[in-house]
Amino acid sequence: MNSFELNKILGALLAAVFVVFSVSLLSDAIFASPPPATPGYAIEVAEDDGSGAPAEPAEPESIAPLLASADVAKGENIFKRCQACHTVDDGGANKVGPNLWEIVDRPIAGHEGFGYSAAMEEFSQGGTVTWTYENLDHFLTNPKGFVSGTAMAFAGLKKIEDRANLIAYLRENAATPVALPDPEPEDEASFEEPLSPDERTDLTVEDEDASLPAGVSDDPATGEEASADETEGEATAN
Repeated sequence: MNSFELNKILGALLAAVFVVFSVSLLSDAIFASPPPATPGYAIEVAEDDGSGAPAEPAEPESIAPLLASADVAKGENIFKRCQACHTVDDGGANKVGPNLWEIVDRPIAGHEGFGYSAAMEEFSQGGTVTWTYENLDHFLTNPKGFVSGTAMAFAGLKKIEDRANLIAYLRENAATPVALPDPEPEDEASFEEPLSPDERTDLTVEDEDASLPAGVSDDPATGEEASADETEGEATAN
């Protein structure tokens, strides 16, 4: 091997080293990742109230107050999502789901001619459980969550206003719509002003006087005088 070939090999090695070194510098400049100000990851933990018990979920809002002002037209528009599986007219055919004519207060799993799932049959308790306004609301919120194992694949309506409008529309599809539920009455706490010290004293005195027999005083001096008079009277009589 002559010196010319050796120089070519050395030149190639130097060129390769230069290229690798240049690529390393360039990649460090492009993909630089400075260290974070605070190392590690911030993990948010729910605050504990000290009781040790998990926080209970909030009670669901009742549908009753919204039904009186619900928009039937909007409910009809929402029902278009259900038309692939249900009919709502009188005598309408069953599809994937049963006909919904007069669904309000109808026994659950009670529409004749439709094959309900075993879960729905069990939930109905032999037809004793009905589609009340509240049951319809809970079912439309989360069908599988309300009736575990139901064959209904509908994901549910998360907005309570949408459910109120849809239920109002279903209510209208009946020969005689079921009466709307009364809004839940507000609890009015009874409050009585405490008695003043003078009033409590007067009441105590009156109660004590009322507990004594007629003609008898609770004053010791008076009681002694009364006893003396009674003794003198007895002596005179004897």
